[in-house]
Amino acid sequence: MSSIAPSTVVVPAPSHSDRSDSLHNVFVYGSLLADDIVRVLLKRIPQSSSAVLHGYQRFSVRGRVYPAILPVENERVTGKVLFGITNPELYILDMFEDVEYEKSVVEASLLDGSEKITALTYVWNNNSYPDFLYGEWNFEEWKQSRMDEFVQMTSRFVEELQLPEPKSRVATYESFYHKEGNDSPLIT
Repeated sequence: MSSIAPSTVVVPAPSHSDRSDSLHNVFVYGSLLADDIVRVLLKRIPQSSSAVLHGYQRFSVRGRVYPAILPVENERVTGKVLFGITNPELYILDMFEDVEYEKSVVEASLLDGSEKITALTYVWNNNSYPDFLYGEWNFEEWKQSRMDEFVQMTSRFVEELQLPEPKSRVATYESFYHKEGNDSPLIT
């Protein structure tokens, strides 16, 4: 049973000029589908719409309770687009997604059929694929079995983020599950 070693990520805080009125759309497909997680991170629930991302596939991640997506031809991922994400909120999401993901620009189709929309999303960036990705991740199963503990871990991450030298989200995740004595979330 191996896990990904925690790494320190130094991402500069948004500068004054980064705090402009720019608003972003973000396609989410995993734990961020849960309003409880978004509320802990952003202190609000942004407006959203159900959406599909074509040309990608969602996978379970071995040793984690959250999913990843990768480009896969003829596949699709259902999720939702969060609208009106500010630069400071995007910074928090960047820190939350950590080094395991790379922020990418994608085109998502809103499920109401109204339009296609350009959005940011987080694509798996861990070079250990295919060792860590397998099967399909199921949001409804995750809500029933893992969401409550994930809300607690996310709250700890937000507390850590306020410290002068915060831990990475991966380090917070691993510390949370090991300290709680609950190894099962790290073995999927």
